[in-house]
Amino acid sequence: MVQFGTGYYMPMDREYGHMEIAHDSQASSPNNKSTNDLGVGIKDIGMSLALGPVPNVPAVGAKLRAGMKTLEIGFMGAGKGSGQQQTPEYYGKVQRTALEELRKANEVNFTTHASVGISGLAGMDQQGNFSKASKNFSVQEIKRAIEFAADVAKGGPVVVHTGEFQRPLADSSWNKEGEFKDKFKMFEGEEERSSFRVVDSRTGSLISEARKSRKVSRPEWLRADQDDSDKGIKKGDYIDYFGNKVDSANKVPQYDEKAGMFKVKQMDWNDLVVEAKEMTQRVRDEFKSWDNMSKKEKDNSIWRERIINAKKNGLKSDQIEVRPEETYIIATLETNAGNSRGWALQYGGNFNENIKMIKKLEKARELYKKLEEETDPEERWKLKEKTKEFEFISPEEKFPTEIIDKILRERRHSLKHSQEASASQWTQAEESMETIRHVESAETYALKEAYDAYADAGIKAMIESQKLEKQKKLKRPIAVAMENLFPESYGSHPDELINLVQNSRKRMAELLKNRGLSEKEAQKKANDHITATFDTGHLNMWRKYWQGSPNKTIEENDHDFDKWAVKKVSQMAKAGVIGHIHLVDNYGYQDDHLAPGEGNTPIKEIVKALKDNGYKGELIVEPGADWTTDVSGFHSVMKTWKLFGSPVYGAGSGPGISSRSWSNVSYNHLGMGQSPYFVFGAYSPSEEWTLWSGVPLE
Repeated sequence: MVQFGTGYYMPMDREYGHMEIAHDSQASSPNNKSTNDLGVGIKDIGMSLALGPVPNVPAVGAKLRAGMKTLEIGFMGAGKGSGQQQTPEYYGKVQRTALEELRKANEVNFTTHASVGISGLAGMDQQGNFSKASKNFSVQEIKRAIEFAADVAKGGPVVVHTGEFQRPLADSSWNKEGEFKDKFKMFEGEEERSSFRVVDSRTGSLISEARKSRKVSRPEWLRADQDDSDKGIKKGDYIDYFGNKVDSANKVPQYDEKAGMFKVKQMDWNDLVVEAKEMTQRVRDEFKSWDNMSKKEKDNSIWRERIINAKKNGLKSDQIEVRPEETYIIATLETNAGNSRGWALQYGGNFNENIKMIKKLEKARELYKKLEEETDPEERWKLKEKTKEFEFISPEEKFPTEIIDKILRERRHSLKHSQEASASQWTQAEESMETIRHVESAETYALKEAYDAYADAGIKAMIESQKLEKQKKLKRPIAVAMENLFPESYGSHPDELINLVQNSRKRMAELLKNRGLSEKEAQKKANDHITATFDTGHLNMWRKYWQGSPNKTIEENDHDFDKWAVKKVSQMAKAGVIGHIHLVDNYGYQDDHLAPGEGNTPIKEIVKALKDNGYKGELIVEPGADWTTDVSGFHSVMKTWKLFGSPVYGAGSGPGISSRSWSNVSYNHLGMGQSPYFVFGAYSPSEEWTLWSGVPLE
């Protein structure tokens, strides 16, 4: 407090020019603690700039002069940059040095946003395939941003968009249990129409989509209806037609003697869920006995790859699971394999018959050739005459050897056909069985790829941080900060974001332990260099999928959603995964980047939850709509200052001077170059007032 001659006091730590005795009607007055009880001031609020729309280093400098403590530099381009789609490598050594000097001169902090063209690091393309090349491209983009952060920001978070794959909301695990069970649905009837992608784990390519609304047909396999201890058979085991136990690869369909056909079963999703549980139990049982199995048994097992990978990754039997969507594809592939085997046997049977016939014909030809050679030339016509009896073979007069040669050509051609057809059908059957061994849910495949990629990027962040530390230039560790994106993609739900961060840290720690670090040191490095960016606007977009209670009002259901949002933020903060914040608002539909406080996102409640759980990092405003609907994007920052009750410094002083709010600064004072949003009271023209054109003011 500072005393002036008349005894008036100015709260210097709050605002220049405001007095306790001043009459103030502003709801955002610094003396009204109800709007400024979060401890968030101007110094805590930063702003993002997208390089491309912001064209160069001088433009970045101009934005700094508006007055911020932190500036987030983001990149719009990926791959080769362009004027509007700039990338980190659009900025060379001189420009990076200039940005660093700007940072020092203005005493601000920089954070970094990697290319917005990257959504997740699992490598998924638009067709649902997962490509190692695409994954590598995305990781390289993150590494470019990490190097930029090292050169310019000297540390800090590097924001990376998540969005590893699309998945239904209604069937997600977080929507099936707990306090918020069945609270989200993308559209009416989603539960019945959900689809799940399945890929080939060898390539990451999409095999097919398993749809809950479609049934899949497959043979009804022959199983034991009771235990047979003599044959080592348990009830439910696959058996052949002679009552012998067989493995999954050699199971046979049941035959319906009355109908004279094999039994076929149409399986709906509930059947697949049951079958998936049975398959899960079989693979777990096989996992336990794997070491005692023969090489042939292991090679023929359809669970071979699952068991090998599980052992490689140190999993236990109860951690192996076969999913319903995998069962769906397995059933289809088993039918394909059975069809191929049937044709292969058909063609193979003809093949053996042709081999036997060709051998007989070759032997007969030798006899007839010898007979023709030994017969008097004048008597040979009798041999031709004899062949007339075989008009069904040859209507012409020919020697026996000529007829046999014709039959041999036909038989050899048939043999070739049987050989090619049977071999190709056996190949297709075996390929179907081998594909079954590599069937994997797109979700589990993508998550393993994502954990690996984020860990790789985290190690790059660690290496660049270590370089800066040796140079004594490190402001704080560089961290890959994965951001919750849109509700339709994995990584946007708070539970999913926690999972991504924690398992990526786990994977990074494993890789570091392989390099010789202790478990404790490896885990600390992983925690330092992999974190999350929490975006308030992206979380609020879940509002459109919230399933409110029909017994409550709209306001009550909106309040319930707000409670969910705040609770989930607290869970993320307690899990220790949040290292960076984007403050953005909207009305729960699209990511239009309204200024905080301009939509219906419970931003103040969210920030309070973060602060209560120890968050001390940046709060970055990401202007969007205000670039065009307001004077500038910086007005988003001023609206945020207003939202948190931040004081206006240097707006006037002296006894009786009323306080100034950022709404005054934005639209009414300091050389405002446009008309105010609202005019009222004595300033409002009368209804008779008209424009020069004679048009009345309405």
